[in-house]
Amino acid sequence: MIPGWLIFAVIALVLWGASGVTQKLSTNHISSQLSFLWFACAMIAISAVLVIAVPIHWHLRPVILVLSIAGGCLNGLGALTSFSALECGGKASVVISLISLYPLLTVAIAVLFLHERLAPLQILGIVLAIAAAILLSLEPPAPKTESAGA
Repeated sequence: MIPGWLIFAVIALVLWGASGVTQKLSTNHISSQLSFLWFACAMIAISAVLVIAVPIHWHLRPVILVLSIAGGCLNGLGALTSFSALECGGKASVVISLISLYPLLTVAIAVLFLHERLAPLQILGIVLAIAAAILLSLEPPAPKTESAGA
């Protein structure tokens, strides 16, 4: 039987994969700021459905509330800057692949502050991910055009 977390992870992969294309298409026609505002409106609508449809336990310790708000702010600012990268001419295939490496920062923070340990195979995965980011960000040389006088 497939674990529930894996099903949700695959669904998130598909949704985020498709969202990179829709973000690029929208920033081709409107500003990154306007695209982000519509993104935020969609998030508000989804949040409203959750408030109505899912029983939520509102009794949180203040530190958990602050961490949740900080996470939302960081996520929002990350989304806004990704829209800006796409609007500034970044290719969706490069920008989305590059920013999707954010778990590497999460891993570094977890190792430093939560004292988590990495196995050699996980370290190899990190090295390969960094190599992939470098390779994805390389632009092929522009094709040579022949001069009119030749």
